[in-house]
Amino acid sequence: MSDLPRGAFPHQHGDPRTLSERIDAQLRERIEEAIEMAALELLVESRKRREAPAPEADSASDRDEFQRLAQRLLEHVDRSLASLATAPPRSARPAAADPVPALGRQVSLARSVPDYWQRLDTLRQEFAQGVLSGDTAQPGWLQRLFGR
Repeated sequence: MSDLPRGAFPHQHGDPRTLSERIDAQLRERIEEAIEMAALELLVESRKRREAPAPEADSASDRDEFQRLAQRLLEHVDRSLASLATAPPRSARPAAADPVPALGRQVSLARSVPDYWQRLDTLRQEFAQGVLSGDTAQPGWLQRLFGR
């Protein structure tokens, strides 16, 4: 006999998380992947336009540049979609401290905003255009207050 668990969803056996927690984890992974892929594509395109060498995986400075670009993109998305955030339901359990609060907010939005992924793609394109056109300045406090 096989030692594999039986049932309709054998991949879930031994996973103590609730369905909601598993969904949140999957959304978090997908959003992280989307942000990181967009940042990597942008880094490569930016270097290509400047005729600079392509980023290298074993370069600490390239990894730092990639991380900064991904963080700026996540902050841009988070800031741009902040007005869509709603208060959590009263019955919701308080979440453990999120190491990346902006990412946690995006997970919540992905669950509640029907066109979240289209909005994310639009914001990704907007951010890329700004970076590639040389508009790397952070928005001023008035832009943050009233949105872009």
